[in-house]
Amino acid sequence: MKNIAVIGAGAAGMMAAAAAAESGAKVTIYEKNEKAGKKIYITGKGRCNVTNNVDTDMFFGNVCRNPKFLYSAVYAFDHDSVCDFFEKNGCRLKVERGDRVFPVSDHSSDIIGTLVRYLQRLHVKISYNSEVTGIEYEDDKVVAITVGRKEKIPVDAVIVCTGGISYESTGSTGDGYRFARKAGHSLSQPFPSLVPFEVKEAWVKELQGLSLKNVSIKMVACEDETEDEDARFVNSKNLEVKKLGVVKKAEISSDNAVGVASSEKKKKKNKNSKSVYEGFGEMLFTHFGISGPLILTASTRYEEGTRYKIHLNLKPALTKEQLDKRIIRDFEEGNKKVFRNVLGGLFPSKLIPVMINLSGIAPDKKVSEISKAERMKLVDLTQNLVMTVTGTRGFNEAIVTKGGVNVKEIDSSTMESKFRKGLYFAGEVLDIDAVTGGFNLQVAWSTGHLAGLCAAMEE
Repeated sequence: MKNIAVIGAGAAGMMAAAAAAESGAKVTIYEKNEKAGKKIYITGKGRCNVTNNVDTDMFFGNVCRNPKFLYSAVYAFDHDSVCDFFEKNGCRLKVERGDRVFPVSDHSSDIIGTLVRYLQRLHVKISYNSEVTGIEYEDDKVVAITVGRKEKIPVDAVIVCTGGISYESTGSTGDGYRFARKAGHSLSQPFPSLVPFEVKEAWVKELQGLSLKNVSIKMVACEDETEDEDARFVNSKNLEVKKLGVVKKAEISSDNAVGVASSEKKKKKNKNSKSVYEGFGEMLFTHFGISGPLILTASTRYEEGTRYKIHLNLKPALTKEQLDKRIIRDFEEGNKKVFRNVLGGLFPSKLIPVMINLSGIAPDKKVSEISKAERMKLVDLTQNLVMTVTGTRGFNEAIVTKGGVNVKEIDSSTMESKFRKGLYFAGEVLDIDAVTGGFNLQVAWSTGHLAGLCAAMEE
């Protein structure tokens, strides 16, 4: 019977443990937190967006980085397999708008509880408050792990499911990156993804708490910039390398120390006014800028060192001519009113003062006196409200990490390291990330399942 250690009791880790135990292995999960699934607990605003019901062939279009690497894992354990797993183990699921799958209870704790109970039935041990600090090898094969400072435990295989470096409070502190680097692997630069934006415009703060539905945005790279990628990696305020302990500050000047996949310094140039993302849906104004599903998805296209503008269309269902006719009709119906009192049918009340100010039209001006030029400016403003992105909210508020273990160095058919026998990686620790909507959790379930299955079966 193979003895397998899984590092991390998150989505990938628990699914990996389940697959390995189903295949006859003795499995222990080592979790440095006091409980399992801390990050699962906060996903989907505490409801847990388990997966997405999109066709498997279409799934890969929602993966931002290295989708082809996932073919074996996803086709072997797709969204239907995930739903069957939870349904058969007592957790009923439902499909909502956007094909997002949630537990019927709307409680992420039910997903975690289902997994933990299943592992208990398989006699998988979860060792809480147990931090794995090292992995040992002999002849490039895994032979043991170190837990804490001294305790060495012999194992036949290790599955690293430690996550990235987003939401540090959940235990994602870059441990997997250190294990990978010590095993000889390189890393693609880690950056926050599915993360809110900070914006320059002061009026945005006046809209704090306002949620908009059925709007569209376009994110545009707004100027040419050339920047050294290694310098961008080091200088990024979001990376917080020293705090996260991925490498020491003194090591940052070395290309090899940061573990970037390419050892050569590269230059990156962005074209003027290049649209990098367009989408339709919901967004939210906050005290620092903008968030919500549209913005989180847009953030997957964000790159440090590039400046962006967000062009917000408040009425994307209307052409410019249709919107103008709509405004004319509102003005005619309220022809005896002043400007500030005829906008209630067009904008949410919290947005009206901002739109008045940005339009340049006096709030007390009678609508009968508003010129065509002023009206057309309002039309343009409604369909092109521009905000300047100054940065992201960093890893502390990022749902996932973009970047991670270089997948070219991992066998996609097994999730095993090409450098070390018996060393496997699954989940967010890999250089794979997807858009919001349950796709990242599906990556975790699929890669975890494949890693667990292969770790137990391979000699």
